[in-house]
Amino acid sequence: MSLFETLSEMIDLRSFSNLWYWIALAVLWSTLSHRILGVPFDMVARARKYGGQSAQDLHDLVRINVNRMMFVVHSAGVWLLGLACFVLSVLATLGFVLGVEIAQAVFLLVFPLSLVVLVNLRTAQKILQNEAQEEELYKAIITCRLVIQLLGMVCIFVTALWGMYQNLNIGPLGG
Repeated sequence: MSLFETLSEMIDLRSFSNLWYWIALAVLWSTLSHRILGVPFDMVARARKYGGQSAQDLHDLVRINVNRMMFVVHSAGVWLLGLACFVLSVLATLGFVLGVEIAQAVFLLVFPLSLVVLVNLRTAQKILQNEAQEEELYKAIITCRLVIQLLGMVCIFVTALWGMYQNLNIGPLGG
C-alpha cells in the first residue's frame, strides 16, 4: 500500500465508516462532560470533600469563567448566535438536503456543542443570579454535568443510528 493510499484511507470523507470520526466523538463528549463551565470536574469533588483552599480555588475558577462567558455574551452574543445559526444551517442543508456525508458528520458533532453551550450559559447565569456559594455552587455544577452527560448519551445514540443507516445505505444494494 502506498503512502497516498494510506493517507486517503485515513482521511476518508465517508465519515461514518471512519474510525477517527468515532474516536473524535468519544473524546469530544468525554471532554465536555469533564470540564463543566471550564472547570475540571475533579475540582468539584475535591472542594466538596476537603473544603479550604480547594473550595476557594474552585470558587475563583468558576467566578472567572462565569464572568468571562457573560462578558462574551453581552459584548458579542448576538453576532456569535448569528454566526452559529448560519454555520449550522449551512451544514444541515449540505448534509441532509444535498446528501454530503462529511457535512452530516460535522453537523452531528457541532449541533450538540451548541446545546452544551446553552446549558453552560444557563448554569452560569443561574450561578451569577443566585450568587451561588458552597453547596449551592456544587449542586449547580453537578446538575449541569448530569444534563450534559444525558445530552451526550442521546447525541451519541442518534449519531450511531444515523451512521449505521448511512453505512448500510451506501453499500452495493443501497446506493
